Amino acid sequence: MSVLAQPAAASVVQSVDWLAIAPPTLTAVTALAVLVADLFVPAARKPVLGWVSVAGLAASALLLLPLLDGHRSTFCRAGQAAGPCSYTADHFALVIQFLVLGGALLAALLSVTALQDARGGLPAGEYWFLLLSSAAGAALLPASRDLATLIVALEAASLPAFALVGLRHGDRRSSDAALKFFLSSVTATAVSLLGVSFVYATTGTLYLTQVADRLPHVDAQFHTLAQTGVVLTLIGFAFKLAAVPFHFWVPDTYVGAPLPIAAYLSVVGKAVGFSGLILTAVLAFPSYADVWGPALAVLAALTMTAGNVGALRQQATRAYSAVRLLAWSSVGQAGYLLVPIAAAGYAEDARKAIGSTVAYALMYAVVNLGAFAVAALVGRTRASNRVADYRGLYATNPAAALLLAFFLLCLAGLPPGIIGLFAKVTVFAAAVGAGLGWLAVVMAVNVVIALYYYLHWTALLFRSPEGEPVRHRVPAPLTAAITLAGLLGVALSGAPQLVLRFASGGLF
Repeated sequence: MSVLAQPAAASVVQSVDWLAIAPPTLTAVTALAVLVADLFVPAARKPVLGWVSVAGLAASALLLLPLLDGHRSTFCRAGQAAGPCSYTADHFALVIQFLVLGGALLAALLSVTALQDARGGLPAGEYWFLLLSSAAGAALLPASRDLATLIVALEAASLPAFALVGLRHGDRRSSDAALKFFLSSVTATAVSLLGVSFVYATTGTLYLTQVADRLPHVDAQFHTLAQTGVVLTLIGFAFKLAAVPFHFWVPDTYVGAPLPIAAYLSVVGKAVGFSGLILTAVLAFPSYADVWGPALAVLAALTMTAGNVGALRQQATRAYSAVRLLAWSSVGQAGYLLVPIAAAGYAEDARKAIGSTVAYALMYAVVNLGAFAVAALVGRTRASNRVADYRGLYATNPAAALLLAFFLLCLAGLPPGIIGLFAKVTVFAAAVGAGLGWLAVVMAVNVVIALYYYLHWTALLFRSPEGEPVRHRVPAPLTAAITLAGLLGVALSGAPQLVLRFASGGLF
């Protein structure tokens, strides 16, 4: 038979929906553009790179708007009309991408001021390239629909973060923090890859929907292997979420990293962790809910308790750091984020439980970034950035003090931080609705414990200052970050039901 007479082979060339992948793609392209431009831009013009990065993140976030009309999938298996796809821009992915890109944008505004204050201590081109690269990986992850893409996105978000933590030249604390972060993360990733290999060996596929279909029909002799694979796969995402016992890197990493990077990790890092957990547990492993449901419930209880107890222990020292306190607070908040994911393993309607996690994450992102923004303001004149340095802040900067008090009350779940109270009630209701009464009790106890250190810090803001009051000059980028976080927090407190509606509408 001649070559011309042979039947045509099925095409393996896939059409790409460029609009669907536009947000992470534009972020990655901006990262490359900034890195190349850094070679030609003179030192005096380096701040331009920061504003280009801010503009790129803002444009990436705006590109989410045309995707709100429905689900769009790309990189699908060729030759199948309705085959599995590796990338899906559904409502869940868009909400998390909004959180990631918005959080990266606020962190970038903080970074503009931090790089100016560093006076050459931080290389601008490398800094912006790494931040944007990490944000691109984090934006890719919630839209990933196969285990290989999930792991690649996880590492794309993590590897630049290691370098960002240790980017301050000659700072031993920064280098130690980066090393601890790197070693613990690499170990967790290796364990996750082992789990993915077990899942692939027992199901023969990496697509999340196909894994979900095939796992219940695994041969009995491979049941233990599949169960082990499920548990190991979830470990990597539990690490990114800073769940116990994978939380020990958080305090030293946050203190050693540049403050905008600590803020970035506290929000975007958690978004990567909980979205990865949701995709693997709820989409790929629903038949093993009896395995991961109880495990995540125990992790949630241990994580919130360890975080709040760790924050209380900080107050036993005389000069405890505000950033370290926020680090332990973020561990406690990670425990609250885990509650609805664990409840999804018990609830009849897993989407409602997942919506509670997403809503809580949106609230936490806004107010936690706001608290870090005010911490960046105080840190400009108080290098140690101790909680004691905030005493009398209202006398020197009333607006910043009032906003920080509002952010802390939101984290505590007290009025006028209505959005914080609403989010905690939503998470509490998810636990009760799933029959996890004991976990709801543990959460209630931890909320009471957290009140002590949040209210103590809030009270310091309005006390009489010790010594000569220090006036804080607020640069424009820092003002923009604080104002934006404050406006969002106040707006969400005025209409908290919109958050839950936005977070849970049409998930998956």
